Amino acid sequence: MSRAALLVLADGRFPAGGHAHSGGAEPAVKEGCIRNAEDLAAFCRGRLHTTGLTAAALAAAAAHGHDPIALDEAADARTPSPALRAVARRLGRQLMRAARATWPSPELAALARARPRGAHQPVVLGLTARAAGLGPADAAHCVAYETVSGPATAVVRLLSLDPFEATAVLARLAPELDRVAEQAAVAAHGTIDALPAASAPLLDITAEAHAAWPVRLFAS
Repeated sequence: MSRAALLVLADGRFPAGGHAHSGGAEPAVKEGCIRNAEDLAAFCRGRLHTTGLTAAALAAAAAHGHDPIALDEAADARTPSPALRAVARRLGRQLMRAARATWPSPELAALARARPRGAHQPVVLGLTARAAGLGPADAAHCVAYETVSGPATAVVRLLSLDPFEATAVLARLAPELDRVAEQAAVAAHGTIDALPAASAPLLDITAEAHAAWPVRLFAS
């Protein structure tokens, strides 16, 4: 198991397209729900314990060796918003390109053939972690971190928030990130049907509204 590979996969500069997405932060800023670092922390915490847990468990299950096609179907069932399903597949397609160039594997190639328009991003990430020699807990940690780092980075741009404050928010959330990743990794050893299915209905609603905006800074 390579910790260096984990750092590469979790690096925000890994060319997987995540920088173009706010994780729901853009509409939250517009609605006045995120105005400062305290609001950002509350938003990230809510996202982490709902959709973050669900995505982390899917990634951990893929890294554990569960059928990625079945996991992709499970991800669809856990994503009620058509806009978010489209985003997840677009991000999965972008991640697949980077993953196959970095850690080529027969499993990644097979999923790319089966889902040419893209599988859900957490499933692709988990399979990428597996190809890189990482385990379920590593995949879960990557997803948990992405769940909060994406909105934090976006809010720095949207509000001109002090980046030191945004980074401090992430640091203070670290113990919760660990707990969510551990919970997801444990769940990955069970059946696909038993994986967490926590949801955040307001994120689904705002994602649909955001997708219809004529002008926006972020893709989602």
